Amino acid sequence: MARRRNVWLLGLLLALALSSAADAVRDWSPLADAQTVEVISSDEDGSSRLTTVWIVVLENQPYLRTSGTTWGDNVEREGTLRLRVPAGEYTLRAEKVLSAAEVERVVAAFREKYGTSDVMAGLFRFGDRRVFRLVE
Repeated sequence: MARRRNVWLLGLLLALALSSAADAVRDWSPLADAQTVEVISSDEDGSSRLTTVWIVVLENQPYLRTSGTTWGDNVEREGTLRLRVPAGEYTLRAEKVLSAAEVERVVAAFREKYGTSDVMAGLFRFGDRRVFRLVE
C-alpha cells in the first residue's frame, strides 16, 4: 500500500514538474538585438523554403513582417514555421495580427530598430502588409 502511494506521489510530482516546464515562457529578449533570423516555411509542393528576415521583439513576443512574399503566403497557409536563430531552431505557430493598433505598434518597432533601411525597404514592398506574432 505504501509503495503504491509512493509511486502515485512520484507520478504526481513528475506531472507537476512537466506542467510547470510547459507553462514556462521562453525568453526571446536576446533576439531583440538580432538583425536577422532565418524562417523555414513549406511551399505548396512540400519543399522547404529558407528565407532571411528581420525580427522585432516586443514585451518578450517575437514578430515578423512581410508583404507579397512566398514565405509569407506559406506561413499564412500553414500557420506554422521553423525559426532558426543562433540558439537553435524552433517550430512555432505564426498568428497573423489582425488588430490595427497592434500592427501599427509592431511596424513602429521595425521602423525604430531598422531606421532608414526600413524606410527604403518600404518603397519596394508590394501586396498586403502582414505581421505575424510567433507563439510556442
